[in-house]
Amino acid sequence: MHDLIIDETKYTPYIKLDATNGIIEIKGKSYPENTFEFYKPMMNWVEDFFNSDRKEKTLVNLEIIYFNSSSSKLFFDFFDLLEEAHNKGKEIKINWIYHSDNESALEAGEDFKEDFLELDFNLVEK
Repeated sequence: MHDLIIDETKYTPYIKLDATNGIIEIKGKSYPENTFEFYKPMMNWVEDFFNSDRKEKTLVNLEIIYFNSSSSKLFFDFFDLLEEAHNKGKEIKINWIYHSDNESALEAGEDFKEDFLELDFNLVEK
């Protein structure tokens, strides 16, 4: 399986999907004009990745500084995919990384953590 890298823009985050090492990284701001279209390659990759025979633990690092409501819905769908993979026996660790002065990012992480109690979801202050 190939890696996927999407460069950061003013409105979209840096995304690195590393199949070899099992690392999913999303970092930056997320308020693209068409959220679901922008994230479609990532969501397809994640689905394919977890449908593969991979046995090793997957690490998900999210450092989202700001996101709009449509990105919030997309992240909810993303965590649904992770939860589905977890329920099929995949080992996944999620780090929601937030800056100490970004209270809204912390609150968003807390909300996602509460919504997905079965996931190994960690709030990491930077």
